Amino acid sequence: MLPTSRDAEHPATEPVAATGTLIGYARVSTKAQLLDRQMHALTEAGCVRIFADKKSGKNAEREELWKALDYLRPGDILVVPSMDRLGRSIQDLIALVSGLRQREVGFTSLHESLDTTTPGGRLVFHVFAALAEFIRELIVQGTHEGLDAARARGVRLGRPAAMTPEQIRHARDLLTRPENTVVSIAKLLGVSRNTVYKYVPELKDGRPALAAATAPALPHPAEPCP
Repeated sequence: MLPTSRDAEHPATEPVAATGTLIGYARVSTKAQLLDRQMHALTEAGCVRIFADKKSGKNAEREELWKALDYLRPGDILVVPSMDRLGRSIQDLIALVSGLRQREVGFTSLHESLDTTTPGGRLVFHVFAALAEFIRELIVQGTHEGLDAARARGVRLGRPAAMTPEQIRHARDLLTRPENTVVSIAKLLGVSRNTVYKYVPELKDGRPALAAATAPALPHPAEPCP
């Protein structure tokens, strides 16, 4: 079971008793890339079994990683060539390693010489977790400040309008001609039929209502001279 966000923000502090097996995990981003170097490093580190994915780190469906996590038992150590092979982001990495520690499974990254079964490794990992939370709070704060400043300048936030005022006027003009259907007008303007109905609400009451709404007002007849 994956840890919650609260668990990821506060990794377990108790040491893991590394008494089991070294299990390796390797990953390359594309099928054209080779796993040889990573597999060799993991074998040299003493891994007795290695799982490997050929998928981008942005892809959440890493089948071999989930198999590796399911294979691990308390006391085992998950070994990776480098931290970026395991996590899609620093938050993802922290969540995965925190989940391992809750299961009493250790974690080692060969390139960074990070080993969570040692006091120094646990300290470094806590620093990573604290930095990730600090950066996340800065991003949230900056986003809110940017939105507030935009609102103060009168910037319209949210999704842009599907039809411009010019398109709406053009649609109204076309709709006054009986030979033009709503579907054909929508295709001409590059929008959906529902969008035309949304921006020309008079259509819901029929073409006559639209014609009456768009017809220019007639001038009052001149008063006869006395």
